[in-house]
Amino acid sequence: METITTVAGLRACVRKWKQAGDRVGVVPTMGALHEGHLSLVHAARAQADRVIATVFVNPIQFDNADDLETYPRTLEADACLLKGAGVDVLYAPTVSQMYPPGFATRINVSGVSEGLCGGTRAGHFDGVATVVCKLLMQTLADRAFFGEKDFQQVQVVRRMVTDLDLPVEVVACPTQREADGLALSSRNRRLAPHQRQIAMALPRIMRACAADIAAGADIPAALTQAAGQLADAGFEPVEYVELRSELDLQPLASLSGDAPARLLAAAWLGDVRLIDGMAVALPE
Repeated sequence: METITTVAGLRACVRKWKQAGDRVGVVPTMGALHEGHLSLVHAARAQADRVIATVFVNPIQFDNADDLETYPRTLEADACLLKGAGVDVLYAPTVSQMYPPGFATRINVSGVSEGLCGGTRAGHFDGVATVVCKLLMQTLADRAFFGEKDFQQVQVVRRMVTDLDLPVEVVACPTQREADGLALSSRNRRLAPHQRQIAMALPRIMRACAADIAAGADIPAALTQAAGQLADAGFEPVEYVELRSELDLQPLASLSGDAPARLLAAAWLGDVRLIDGMAVALPE
């Protein structure tokens, strides 16, 4: 595995691959890698001839300076994991490489970026869309792989790729979970032991809520109940528990056979923000 830190070096490498007819897959990450990230690498390995993994803690998608400062940075360990997973190139640019002096462009994807995480994290998805667009253009990837845990992010990227005619296929991969159901996340390692015990209530309560909705429960009442259960379990604050259309992330007041639905939630344990999402079975 080769580590590259500049756009020029990356493009020279990818140019050779493209001349040989290779299809390129990219797995964009912010590092602090876990099995969820590696599952994306495995998917890329199965669907592309060459795989690039990017590690870049993107400052413009953070709305909280403390969160940016404390975000785990483990590049050496990440490189070992990526090499073992069969990545061809680790692209690890510096902040000055990604955002040189005078950088003044932001990409705003309206609609799917509004509400949910976009409602409480000002400018977050502008930062996500901007950095992902840059990474897709820098890597010239044919396919880009993202995890469904960050479901709103996936939809923002899909909308951006469609609207800007970017020549890349966005591949969404299933959420990877711990044995107790907690979605894998780089932020999980910041949970204190007692918080980690509380955290497993998030997927448990969401699964029960999704099952109730699928069985015909009143949707607003089910969502309110789930939010209350999260608060009772020790989450503070509970930012949202919402049912949204998978296609455009519009709120759903009912289920129908032709509108895939997803239950989405975000809640805090101390200074750690956890998110999760899961599909809701549709009526037959």
